[in-house]
Amino acid sequence: MKICVLYPNENWILDRLGKKWNFENKNLVSNIHNCDIIWCLAHYKLLKLIKKKKLPKNKLVITSIHHIPLPDKINENKIINYKLVDNHSNLIHYTSGISKNIISKYFKKPKILLPLWNDEKIWFNINDKNGLRKKYNIDPKCFLIGTFQRDTEGHSIKNQKFLPKLEKGPDIFIKAVMKLKKKHKNIKVLLGGWRRQFVIKKLEENKIDYYYYERKGLNIVNELYNCLDLYIVSSRREGGPRAINECGLNKTPILTTRVGISEIICHPKSFFDGNRVETILDCETDIEFNFQNAMKYSVENYMKEFNQKLFNIK
Repeated sequence: MKICVLYPNENWILDRLGKKWNFENKNLVSNIHNCDIIWCLAHYKLLKLIKKKKLPKNKLVITSIHHIPLPDKINENKIINYKLVDNHSNLIHYTSGISKNIISKYFKKPKILLPLWNDEKIWFNINDKNGLRKKYNIDPKCFLIGTFQRDTEGHSIKNQKFLPKLEKGPDIFIKAVMKLKKKHKNIKVLLGGWRRQFVIKKLEENKIDYYYYERKGLNIVNELYNCLDLYIVSSRREGGPRAINECGLNKTPILTTRVGISEIICHPKSFFDGNRVETILDCETDIEFNFQNAMKYSVENYMKEFNQKLFNIK
């Protein structure tokens, strides 16, 4: 059996996952014309093949769908595209149960729920918070809250309106930080990633100090995780986020809304309600619980099982 994995080539998490799968499964890898299975790790890769009439015939097509936008962004064109993906797929792959419940009404083909894996060689604990904070010029005495997800709609940056990307819940994040100020003194925020303009603007309006490391290498991001006292996932809708896996592996305390893969990684007491942000004050985090769950889906522990279930490899 030969498999061709198609991923976006957009310097995004799915590219990293696709390349990792190819590296770990060299004996199964082939190109789109000589393979038995085409696995579209992003559904819009399949759309491009369909619309350019480049999808080879007589291939088994598996399409991964991680999440869809909030309802006000689902227009007629998106529904038409979902139908195209469904019609040309043999199997629809969901990566989280929460997302599956939201997405499944748009697809009729057979479905499988199967989380993706975590790379334990990239994300790991470094037991030297003080040393790392010194390295990155971070106040050693502050209570440091992290968020590494983009928060601003791309179309709003050129005119500097900096509209929030509501799926990611940056408005909820700001409210959560303001609530936590009542519980912790000297709060500061550590930002990573790109398109952070909305959160930066709101932090400045509320006079909350922050550090920003934009689009750094993975080794640096892992060190930044290890600087934190808390990571907050405030999303309204997610396929992941991968930050949940990453916090689990590097033992970063995390509190989260109930999205994506959170239910298979995070401790039950670590969830807060994005509609009632004050509930974050009653949350507790359990880094060992999260670590053990994240390790269940590590490359070493899980890749073989993943392949067996998705591709029916004996």
